[in-house]
Amino acid sequence: MGRVYNFSAGPAVLPEEVLKEAAEEMLDYKGTGMSVMEMSHRSKAYDTIIKDAEKDLRELLNIPDNYKVIFVQGGANLVFAEVPMNLMKNGKAAYIVTGQWAKKAAAEAEKYGEVVRVASSADKTFSYIPDCSDLDIPEDADYVYICENNTIYGTKFWTLPNTKGKILVSDQSSCFLSEPVDVTKYGVIYAGVQKNVGPAGVQVIIVREDLIADGPAFKQTPTMCDWKVQADNESLYNTPPCYGIYICGKVFKWIKKMGGLEGMKAHNEKKAKILYDFLDGSKLFKGTVEKKDRSIMNVPFVTGNEELDKKFVAEAKAAGFENLKGHRTVGGMRASIYNAMPIEGVEKLVEFMKKFEAENS
Repeated sequence: MGRVYNFSAGPAVLPEEVLKEAAEEMLDYKGTGMSVMEMSHRSKAYDTIIKDAEKDLRELLNIPDNYKVIFVQGGANLVFAEVPMNLMKNGKAAYIVTGQWAKKAAAEAEKYGEVVRVASSADKTFSYIPDCSDLDIPEDADYVYICENNTIYGTKFWTLPNTKGKILVSDQSSCFLSEPVDVTKYGVIYAGVQKNVGPAGVQVIIVREDLIADGPAFKQTPTMCDWKVQADNESLYNTPPCYGIYICGKVFKWIKKMGGLEGMKAHNEKKAKILYDFLDGSKLFKGTVEKKDRSIMNVPFVTGNEELDKKFVAEAKAAGFENLKGHRTVGGMRASIYNAMPIEGVEKLVEFMKKFEAENS
């Protein structure tokens, strides 16, 4: 069977040339006689892999020297706890709830201190981003938290919130490295790599070093969740997710080859325009997000008929379009069109949608 067009929200499509290169190196990485899966994380060969990965990531995002980059194990659900563990030194934080993951992050943070939900879009099923230009942020809040791109609901913060001088913590899991970012506007950026960068099991955390200089907010914070320990040990305090980081490093090089983050932005905007233009003109399909807040990574849509939605997902799968079923909490369909999704994949999907519309209208 040939390669399908994989629209999964994560784990998601990876660049084909990266997968082929990794396959070629599977049994013998650069003359070491072993796979990266097998080598010691203390070896010279692996030290080069992880240092090159950090170097390329710093170049892509133009990360200032006063920010630490760490690669750690676990998913975003673990980082939901790590954020307050490391940063909630006054015992209070402000959360902007724009979807399932921000909602979960706020609930997790409540185990460590007071959470003030300063804005939410739950009233309209998270189909928009609330106005965050003048929020009532507590003066003693340690940070303001957002999920910048909402994978399930397909919304994106195109304007960052006014944090009233408080540091901004951003979960960028589903928009990481999809466009240029000014890292200096954030105290912390983190991302689970399985959506846009690599295989599941790796978290990238970019944190301003003064925020962790004195260690975590709680003395009982597990050592593995202590960002200062991880940063001081250059992500090698224990055995890291070695193979996942190796793949991430290859994807970083692929992005540089594709024109860096400016190139990725142009590539992603072109794909999104093809799909949104069709949805806006379709008589059968419609998008579910307010236009001004649409994500260019995750595109949810519906027909308005649950049975027809199911039929579309089934027929799309048979035609080679995988993972178009919407998240179980919202239903309908969702096309995740991350960096590695080729423009051809979106064009073919739209062709199929036009055919389905003609046959079912």
